[in-house]
Amino acid sequence: MGLTKTLAHALTDYKAASSLGSKLRTSRMQHLLPLIETVYAKNGSVAIIDIGGTKTFWNILPKEKLDSYNIKITVVNLAGSNCSADDNHFTFVDGDGCNLSGFDNNSFDIAHSNSVIEHVGDWKQMRKFAQEILRLAPITYIQTPFFWFPIEPHFMTPFFHWLPRPVRIALCLTFGLGHFNRALNIDEAVAKVDCIELLDYRLFQELFPKLSIKKEKVLFLTKSLIGISSGA
Repeated sequence: MGLTKTLAHALTDYKAASSLGSKLRTSRMQHLLPLIETVYAKNGSVAIIDIGGTKTFWNILPKEKLDSYNIKITVVNLAGSNCSADDNHFTFVDGDGCNLSGFDNNSFDIAHSNSVIEHVGDWKQMRKFAQEILRLAPITYIQTPFFWFPIEPHFMTPFFHWLPRPVRIALCLTFGLGHFNRALNIDEAVAKVDCIELLDYRLFQELFPKLSIKKEKVLFLTKSLIGISSGA
């Protein structure tokens, strides 16, 4: 299914400002930027921890804003995942988002995560991830793809995530789908299927009961859920 791989590139080419993924990321700044402005007005600087993020993601924030708001971003990823060097605004740290005991409570002003919690494992791991992001800063911003959006955002295949698990595994053995090449064996196919667990509104709300949850829409359908706290 080369079409799904072409679609994945077209929709999530974050180097292209015209791609849907880039446009959605940019639109999310309408929620994030006011939080940054509030912190800067109070502290004169903004310390952000981005759990599972990338430096590329922050291209949505012009460098002049990084400078003018004195923003420092600590990007945490599993060992070997960070491939950028530290600079004036970014520090890269190896770590597990489900266990960030190396950081004290409220070590940062804003705890941020974009499309990560669906990759951390089972419900128990999601609970741990939620607990960590909530304790690291008084302000939280977390986004995740919505289970009931008809196109699975990683495999880029309509209804893929609604199919029985054996069918999804079989498809991964047969085709390259979205961001994934064709699995070479059953172990690899199972790993691809099991590395993603999308959340619906009720589950997301259970993990983050005190956050205000926004619904990001595409063609009148909810594509993503965004949980935000103001720190108030």
